[in-house]
Amino acid sequence: MPHVTFIHGIGNKPPTDALLNLWLDALGDGDDPLPLAALGVTSGMVYWADVLHAAPDTDIAAYKSVDEDGRSRLDGADEVDDFVPAGGEGAAFVARLRATLGGTSEDEREMPDAGPETEGIGLKRVPLPWFLKRRILRTFLRDVHHYLFDVEFSPRPGATYRVQQEIRARVAAAVDSRSVTPPHVVVSHSMGTVIAYDCLKRVAAVGAVDGLVTLGSPLGLDEIQDRLTPGWTREDGFPSERVRLGWTNGFDGLDVVCGLDPRLADDYRRAGRDVVVDVSVRNDGAWRHSIGKYLRQSAVRLALRQALGV
Repeated sequence: MPHVTFIHGIGNKPPTDALLNLWLDALGDGDDPLPLAALGVTSGMVYWADVLHAAPDTDIAAYKSVDEDGRSRLDGADEVDDFVPAGGEGAAFVARLRATLGGTSEDEREMPDAGPETEGIGLKRVPLPWFLKRRILRTFLRDVHHYLFDVEFSPRPGATYRVQQEIRARVAAAVDSRSVTPPHVVVSHSMGTVIAYDCLKRVAAVGAVDGLVTLGSPLGLDEIQDRLTPGWTREDGFPSERVRLGWTNGFDGLDVVCGLDPRLADDYRRAGRDVVVDVSVRNDGAWRHSIGKYLRQSAVRLALRQALGV
C-alpha cells in the first residue's frame, strides 16, 4: 500500500505520534481534504528533535493555536541562545548564512523589536515581527550547522549524538525499500528538506523512493548548497539514484526560511535539464513558514495525490 515518510524541520517538537497526528490532521482538514489513512496510505515520521533538545514539548494545545506565535513554535522558532561557533570553517559558514538571512550585526540581534530599517537586508521584505525572525534565525543557524558539520552534541545527561550520523541512520531506517510497498513518497519541511536531500543524494544506505515533496525549503541558499558537496552540482543535483519519479517543491515567497531563493529547479537539474516542479502558494497571515498552512494548500495536496496515485 502507498506510504508517506514525513521529515520535520528545526526546533523542538511534540512527541513523535502527536507530531505525526498534527501533520495528518492538517492534510485531512478543509474543503479539499487528503485523509491518508482513509485512502489506504500509511505514514511515519522521521523524528529528530530529541537529538538537539532535552525533552519533547508536551503542550500540544499550543500547536493547535490559531495565533501566529503559537504556530511558529511548531515550525521551529525556539528561544535559543544566539549561536556562534568557536571558529574555523563552521564559524565562517554561520557568519555567511547569518548575513544572507539578515542578521548582520550584534546590535541587530540584540534589539528586542527592531523596526524595518534595522531588520537586515535579507529578511526586510518578510512581514514578520523581528523577535520572531530573530528566534527562527538563531534556531535555524544552530540546527543546520550541527547537521551539516556533524557536530557531537549532548541534549541531556546520558545522551550524546553525532548529529548528522544519527539523523542519517534514522532516515535510512525509515526509507527502507524492503519495508513498504511503492509508491513511497518523502514529504519534508524546512530543515527537514536539507536532511531529505542529503540522505537521498549522498547516503548509500538510504533506499529509493518514488517521489519527493519539499515545503518551505532553504535548499536554494548558496551556503547550504556548498555543504552538500561532494554529491550536489547545479547541473546534476537531482537525486536520481534514489528518487525514481518526481520532486515537487512548494514555497511561499514571503516564507522567512525559503523566501530569499525559493525556486529549486535551476539549482537541482538532472543532466542539465530543469526537472524539479516549483509550486508557488500563498499562506495566510504573517507566519508563512507554517507546515500546517503548507499542508492545507490544494496545490501541495494535488502533488502528493499524484505522487501516491490516489
